Amino acid sequence: MKPNYYAILTSEVRYNEKLTPNAKLLYAEITALINMNGVCFASNNYFAKLYGKTKTTVSKWVSELAKEGFVEVSFTYKEGSKEIDNRYIKIIGGIDKEGSTPLVKNLKDNTMIVNTNTTYSNKKPSVEEIKDYCIERNNGIDPEQFFDFYESKGWLVGKTKMKNWRAAVRTWEKRKQKTSVSKIDVQLDNYNNAKKHLGI
Repeated sequence: MKPNYYAILTSEVRYNEKLTPNAKLLYAEITALINMNGVCFASNNYFAKLYGKTKTTVSKWVSELAKEGFVEVSFTYKEGSKEIDNRYIKIIGGIDKEGSTPLVKNLKDNTMIVNTNTTYSNKKPSVEEIKDYCIERNNGIDPEQFFDFYESKGWLVGKTKMKNWRAAVRTWEKRKQKTSVSKIDVQLDNYNNAKKHLGI
């Protein structure tokens, strides 16, 4: 299943003769991820699977965009080590045809359109959607466990209907990163124990 959200391809990128067509496509994909998540931290492996290419090929596309000054790549590292935790790709520039509107504003406008006119964030996700999002974030969250947990709770967070399942996934990520046992850990343990007791 492929992602389904808005992408932006600026004229500067579209008509740049030094960029390959696939690098331009990747640029559009990066804007779409920023539109959806507010940031792009997708790995080369994610893009490689998405387009059926190798990680090396994707790396070349990113390098093309960076060399031409359309994106900026930065990294965060795991605490106390030189091991990369996340890579972030930031869009640089991106002006519309009037030369006055930053790309970031366009992305915010698109986000407003998506949130206002669709139930994209609010609808109950499928296991496949959760799986795709978890792969994109490379977070190691079990999508079936996430789905079953909230399905059993009627997709409620406490007593409130879940507003954004992606935000809930990100909360699970933070929980996973903590060494101490959190409230949701206890809920998960209780849920899993109940499943075993019922033979599910």
